[in-house]
Amino acid sequence: MGRTYLVEEGIGQYLTELSTKVKPYVTGLLIGQCSPQRDYVIRAVRTPPKEQQQEESLGPPKLASLDEEWITTHASQVSRMLPGGLLVLGVFMIATPELAKDGQNALRKHRVVCRTYDVQDPKSSAKPADWKYQSALTASWVALGCTVNVNIHIPLLATSPNHDLEKNTKNGLNRWSKQIDDSVFLINGQVKDEDTELLEGQKKFRGNTQPSTQFSDVKVLTQLCQGTSPRSTATVQVCSGSINLRGAVKCRAYIHSNKPKVKEAIQALKRDIINTLSDRCEILFEDLILNEGPQKKNFGREYHVLPQRLFVPVAGSSVMLSDYKFGDEAAGEIQERFVEMLDQPVQAEDMHIAEDISTVDICPVTDSPSDTQQAQLTKATLLLKLQQNMGLVVAAAVAVLASIFSFNYFSD
Repeated sequence: MGRTYLVEEGIGQYLTELSTKVKPYVTGLLIGQCSPQRDYVIRAVRTPPKEQQQEESLGPPKLASLDEEWITTHASQVSRMLPGGLLVLGVFMIATPELAKDGQNALRKHRVVCRTYDVQDPKSSAKPADWKYQSALTASWVALGCTVNVNIHIPLLATSPNHDLEKNTKNGLNRWSKQIDDSVFLINGQVKDEDTELLEGQKKFRGNTQPSTQFSDVKVLTQLCQGTSPRSTATVQVCSGSINLRGAVKCRAYIHSNKPKVKEAIQALKRDIINTLSDRCEILFEDLILNEGPQKKNFGREYHVLPQRLFVPVAGSSVMLSDYKFGDEAAGEIQERFVEMLDQPVQAEDMHIAEDISTVDICPVTDSPSDTQQAQLTKATLLLKLQQNMGLVVAAAVAVLASIFSFNYFSD
């Protein structure tokens, strides 16, 4: 038996409308959530057209002209706009029956044909999947939210060519992500066993035609000691500066309401915590490359503001999508991005900025590493000598006072 997909009812209408605009085919992404029992599809989003596609459409339509790189880029951009628990499940294609014969996934004349493939096995055959529509699919999903205070110090190795900021930042975030992965998560003030049901002990209200989303407040307790081994090793490396990430980031995750496990919810929130900071740094570096060029050799003291996160509700759903906004970006630019990436119009008043400003402080060392080391060594040596001399002076003074005291004592 194949996988079962529970699909938001509105997606059927959306796909039907796209089928009337087939020229000659339409591709897109399926967004949702995976679970051990079934998968949930909450949105279908068409691939935005490229400008040169109008010229290419003058020739005979062929599926061989499918731009896989463009679809992949779209999927990567959409993934940044998804909170924890949501991901790009797959792709869809709507094509005319004539073109369907050329595709490996041979579309039929039925309304919907769903097949699954093993993407890691190029020789795998299509497997049937059960595609079921359901109204108000996410109406009773559980939302989890937390605020994570970030204070990450990332050293810039002197051996890194041209102060490879992006590479060093990624390495530093990878180390930080391991700390998040080892953290303790308090759900509504309680530590829960990972294998228990998330909603265990909570009352279920029946007969409510519009159930509201259940929200769980989560506290993230980062462990001070890393690793389980009592022994640790220290590495001394020559650094040419440092990167400091500071701020407080708002994180959110959604989980289905069909007896979800605590470990599913925590894993979804962990993904959002790690991804939201990583995505922001990527967006910042992309912006720096556009404005300053990829080859910037001389780095002085730099202070940057990370893009702020905002949330936008999904029509007919309790789930909210997110995006990132620089301080100088107008609301109209964000609205255009939602239409292009998610095929969803957004009202300016529905965009909620969730957090304060987070910063990136790049602090290079002004002196050369050798000069800096020498200065530090000289300072440390002088301090050590001063401490030793102060100790001798104090000891001598104590000895003199003691001798005077004893002389006066016996002279009486």
